[in-house]
Amino acid sequence: MECEWKPDEQGLQQILQLLKESQSPDTSTQRSVQQRLEQLNQYPDFNNYLIFVLTKLKSEDEPTRSLSGLILKNNVKAHYQNFPNGVSDFIKSECLQNIGDSSPLIRATVGILITTIASKGELQNWPELLPKLCLLLDSEDYNTCEGAFGALQKICEDSAEILDSDMLDRPLNIMIPKFLQFFKHSSPKIRSHAIACVNQFIISRTQALMLHIDPFIENLFALATDDEPEVRKNVCRALVMLLEVRLDRLLPHMHNIIEYMLQRTQDHDENVALEACEFWLTLAEQPVCKEVLCGHLSQLTPVLVNGMKYSEIDIILLKGDIEEDEAIPDNEQDIRPRFHRSRTVAQQHEGDGIEDEEDEDDELDDDDTISDWNLRKCSAAALDVLANVFREDLLMHILPLLKELLFHPEWVVKESGILVLGAIAEGCMQGMIPYLPELIPHLVQCLSDKKALVRSITCWTLSRYAHWVVSQPPDVYLKPLMTELLKRILDSNKRVQEAACSAFATLEEEACTELVPYLAFILDTLVFAFSKYQHKNLLILYDAIGTLADSVGHHLNKPEYIQMLMPPLIQKWNQLKDEDKDLFPLLECLSSVATALQSGFLPYCEPVYQRCVNLVQKTLAQSMLHQSQPEQYEAPDKDFMIVALDLLSGLAEGLGGTIEQLVARSNILTLMYQCMQDKMPEVRQSSFALLGDLTKACFQHVKPCIADFMPILGTNLNPELISVCNNATWAIGEISIQMGPEMQPYIAMVLHQLVEIINRPNTPKTLLENTAITIGRLGYVCPQEVAPMLQQFIRPWCTCLRNIRDNEEKDSAFRGICTMISVNPGGVVQDFIFFCDAVASWVNPKDDLRDMFYKILHGFKNQVGDDNWRRFADQFPMPLKERLATFYGV
Repeated sequence: MECEWKPDEQGLQQILQLLKESQSPDTSTQRSVQQRLEQLNQYPDFNNYLIFVLTKLKSEDEPTRSLSGLILKNNVKAHYQNFPNGVSDFIKSECLQNIGDSSPLIRATVGILITTIASKGELQNWPELLPKLCLLLDSEDYNTCEGAFGALQKICEDSAEILDSDMLDRPLNIMIPKFLQFFKHSSPKIRSHAIACVNQFIISRTQALMLHIDPFIENLFALATDDEPEVRKNVCRALVMLLEVRLDRLLPHMHNIIEYMLQRTQDHDENVALEACEFWLTLAEQPVCKEVLCGHLSQLTPVLVNGMKYSEIDIILLKGDIEEDEAIPDNEQDIRPRFHRSRTVAQQHEGDGIEDEEDEDDELDDDDTISDWNLRKCSAAALDVLANVFREDLLMHILPLLKELLFHPEWVVKESGILVLGAIAEGCMQGMIPYLPELIPHLVQCLSDKKALVRSITCWTLSRYAHWVVSQPPDVYLKPLMTELLKRILDSNKRVQEAACSAFATLEEEACTELVPYLAFILDTLVFAFSKYQHKNLLILYDAIGTLADSVGHHLNKPEYIQMLMPPLIQKWNQLKDEDKDLFPLLECLSSVATALQSGFLPYCEPVYQRCVNLVQKTLAQSMLHQSQPEQYEAPDKDFMIVALDLLSGLAEGLGGTIEQLVARSNILTLMYQCMQDKMPEVRQSSFALLGDLTKACFQHVKPCIADFMPILGTNLNPELISVCNNATWAIGEISIQMGPEMQPYIAMVLHQLVEIINRPNTPKTLLENTAITIGRLGYVCPQEVAPMLQQFIRPWCTCLRNIRDNEEKDSAFRGICTMISVNPGGVVQDFIFFCDAVASWVNPKDDLRDMFYKILHGFKNQVGDDNWRRFADQFPMPLKERLATFYGV
């Protein structure tokens, strides 16, 4: 036996001193502590001191001992592979000996340390850990049992996959039955640990648990009314997960489970109520929802509605009593990181703007500063999904409640009624329509309620009915709503400003050009808000301005509007440093504005273009440094590059040929060549969008690089990465139009992938449409190369292009298909009815394209003879028959 390690007294004092200093609130002290800790990591037995303070130095206070353990945990995370054997063995044995320490704080710290070591791949190298912890569960000593269970719960949370793999000889076969025994333990803390451990294995449908699923469920029912909230919470959590993975086992008991969950959703402990409320959200996603829940709606509806009131603690946390806070600067911690959505090129469809497949912006994020998820939000979300399942059947239970809530004298109750109204907007829209002429004016009045929290929720609820408002005569609803919302954008309360700005962005998307008559009025307000807003809301204001530009397009391009809007935007642009993440929303906003203003953006174009190129260059340089010397240089935030590429796309799209001189004077094509090969898909996605836009704007500068670019485009036609593949496909189509017959050498690099994608099941519509257009364009410029494949794509090609609007892209694609048919008429024979249908989808093709259609249709008819043609045409649906007869005389 080697002699026990002993600390050096002087070293120990030094470390204790350090631990004391690290508890100081002063940041400069904190920083010097961090540096000293880094230096001490050079000494191999530094970690021995840390474990010694945690487990042996009972003379010290608990917070200091626990802190020592947490610093050790961080070292394990960062450097465990460099610990000498003696050190790691000493730490492991100390942990196991002290898991039953009499202090709950020390036990918990040891447990965290154990799971951290275990998750560093040490479960395999610490074979005695799990057997020892399981053995300690049977200890007579409560502290030992609780400490071991705490550690096991953390290991189950952190290492669930490994526990259920062959690497460890399947310990769960022993552990899960063992945990189930403790469901009936006399200590609530232990019962709670036991359920929490088993709960880790439900979602993954772990074999060892599935074998014991019935005793598990029986045990859960036995604990259903436990006195300990933590136990009830874990029971609810288990039932919610079982609903997803073992519905079959719950169905026989469903009636009782629903009754139980109704009670738990009203539990006096909010954490239990929140877990129970998740049950309704999960149930709504199950096909059996309607059948098992319809009989309980009359009980469930009031429970959910009741849960939607702010609790007293919410109001305190939200500072609901402070009405005016616009002058108080924001706390920087409260500003959430924003995610930039990279550009995706999409086709327009009949009767709408751009297809928006990402419509989740109007989720319930009205009070995002409190602990993000609470009973109010969960109840509202549950009501929202259930409204979508039950529609009018839910509404009949809600309407009587709403009458009482919406006109209630207490603001908290009235506020919850307005939230209810917003939550059911999507699912119950049809049933709500008769009440809206009365409700919308009432809500518009609530926008000037004296309570800020009522004003802010009203903004959100009105935005959920924006679609209806816009469908009515503008003077009746749109104008008063817009007037009041604009006042709220200038509210003296920051939460109201934020809600109003978001609601206004939704209204802009719905109203589009309906807003044109009010543009001066709108811009006045938005520009005034610039001078008024604190940091966080400025970011939302950029979004409202960008959405306005997207919605009204070229109507924004009037000298007086540009004069109002551009100076404050450019002033912000000049204030922000290249490292400032606030550039993201500002660049996105400018991208929309540039696209809308087109020539009107020219005076601002050069500095904006330059800076974007610089941002791309800087990010690439930093990325190269990081790759060559990861120790010295940290990885850059590539979002800077992505957003800059997207703004360059906006400039190219808005300014067209006028961007040519800027491109000529910069190295953007070299930079794009690097971006197109970046590891990060979003970078490639944005660089392909820019490639397509530059191809349209100034191909003379792109053409010399085509031989380098085409092979890269070919390797990015991987439909697993939908957006990357989509933009690469679109760019290939734009390039082929510019290259003409010179495209020939590159066809083989891309054609097979494109034909494969267009025939792939479950491919998103946008990608299919862009693929079809690009195949058509390739066939237009190189018919000899593409036409032989006609039979392999003609059917899906026709099916997906019949739904898009007449436009340039559709025009060139159809010219391509007609040219290919003339080269290889046999390729279309079997699917000719699909071709006829696609031709009929044109509203007004150009004359020469109509001639091409005419020739092909009549050629086919003459080829087969009148009788065969008549039999063929009898399969056509009536509208198709009529259109072809009217337009093409066949």
